[in-house]
Amino acid sequence: MVEKTHTYPDGSQYVGEFKDGMCDGQGTTTFPDGEQYVGEFKDGLFHGQGTYTYAIGAQYVGEWKDGKENGQGTYTAASGSRYVGEWKDGKENGQGTLTYANGDQYVGEYVNGKAKPSGESLLLRLLRWMP
Repeated sequence: MVEKTHTYPDGSQYVGEFKDGMCDGQGTTTFPDGEQYVGEFKDGLFHGQGTYTYAIGAQYVGEWKDGKENGQGTYTAASGSRYVGEWKDGKENGQGTLTYANGDQYVGEYVNGKAKPSGESLLLRLLRWMP
């Protein structure tokens, strides 16, 4: 694999490994708005382990497949809220824990980015045990 720098017409810049003219292997893409992805690429897409830092101060650290969050990952919002769990096609999907900035938690299953009703918040579980 060859390592080089490529600047795209929109101002995005990729620094890293190329294979057959595409981003492939380890690299970094920096976008004009300041967002940045650092990690693995395959066939020009985010693929493997990587970190995406958003301009708003949020960050996703975890697994990627075909350019989308897929597998285990952690998303931390600028507010401090954090989701740790499974992802599929760029959305929370499977078991996960959402911890709000105030410490409240939701632990349960997610489907297509939404919490399933079967999950419980830690606050509700604690309230059941209080006199």
